[in-house]
Amino acid sequence: MKTILNIIWLVLSGFWLFLAYLLAGLILCITVIGIPFGLASFRIGRYALWPFGYEAVERRDAGAPSCVGNVLWLLLAGWWLALGHIFTGVALCVTIIGIPLGIANFKMIPVSLMPLGREIVPTR
Repeated sequence: MKTILNIIWLVLSGFWLFLAYLLAGLILCITVIGIPFGLASFRIGRYALWPFGYEAVERRDAGAPSCVGNVLWLLLAGWWLALGHIFTGVALCVTIIGIPLGIANFKMIPVSLMPLGREIVPTR
């Protein structure tokens, strides 16, 4: 079932969200200071491409630097990416088949707002 949902997700919204994360990561990697943010964008972009079967969990060893980084991320790219998830989630929820995909989009909003200090792991 996860594979079918992932394929439908990829066609309807996953590819476009992946491209948005890829663009944000490339823009953020222009400066040396932005490289950690760009890498986080690439990591979440891979999650946005194939989300079913994976989940984002908080890392216990993440400390104050990830909190400060999340504030910077929120200002630089987080709002735009979260808006993309909101718009695609609402659009997917219009149809009955798209409701699980829309809910998955809404679950990705916290990760898109504050990605540092989180890790993408397979579900158990």
